Parts: sequence; C-alpha cells; structure tokens
Amino acid sequence: MPNCRKPGTYALLFSAKRGFSATVGALGTVRFSKGAYVYIGSALGPGGLGARLQHHLSRPNRPHWHLDYLHGRVKATAVWYSSSEERFEHDWANAIAALSGASGVSRFGSSDCDCDSHLFHFATPPQLRNFRRALKRFNPDCTSVYERVLPPQER
Repeated sequence: MPNCRKPGTYALLFSAKRGFSATVGALGTVRFSKGAYVYIGSALGPGGLGARLQHHLSRPNRPHWHLDYLHGRVKATAVWYSSSEERFEHDWANAIAALSGASGVSRFGSSDCDCDSHLFHFATPPQLRNFRRALKRFNPDCTSVYERVLPPQER
C-alpha cells in the first residue's frame, strides 16, 4: 500500500472465493457473490492514504465504515491510488460503474453522497488500463492512477 501521509483517492481491489451474506451497519443483511470487488474511497484527513488504507487492511476493533464489515470475508489483492487534495472518489465511482461487468452494491460506502454505490462486483477483476480510460471520460484531470499489488502479508 502507499506508505504516505498525502491525501488522495483510492480503489481497493478484493476477491471473494465464495458467496456470503453479511450484516453491514444500517444497510442490514447484504448478499455478496463470489468474484472481484472494487471499493472506492478518499483519504483527505490526517494520515492521508497510508493511514486510511492501513485501517481498511487491518481488523477494526469496532466497524466504522461499511467496508469494515467485510473484514475476514474478502482478500485484498491490490490498490489503485492517486495523490491529490481534491475529492475524486465520485468520479472514480462513476468510472468503475461504467466498466463492463460492473454491478454496484446498493448504497454501500455511499450513504454520505449521491452515488448509487462505492462498492462494485465483477465476475473477473477489472483492468487498470480500462479504468484509466473510463476515468478520462468523467474527469480528464485525474488520470494519474498508480497500482500496487499487495503481497500476501498485507492482505
């Protein structure tokens, strides 16, 4: 994961080897299919990208974000990120939603905005190059996106 205190936007990629149900805060019980998931978020507060991603990859004492409820059920495989003080998470969510095969998990991670979702399911993992191409249509200013494949000890 990026080891930096800079603010930015990120996409965490996960895999689910089998389908499962989970109670996710006020969303209630949500059914998750096997496959790939992409969660979009921003890290504009103290600690930046490094702190937020460390939180998402560690077992929380008490769930705070919707994603915290999936800990132990999915495996993180990679992170896509971009450093900026500007909030790009909604453009990123729109770009992910526009990719072939994307299916949003209704209201997941987006209870504080107008997006339909910030978590998307794919039968197979999406490719960064396709995401960059889609992102360019939504916001040509935020296409400097980097990838870090997570080694097993960080998953």
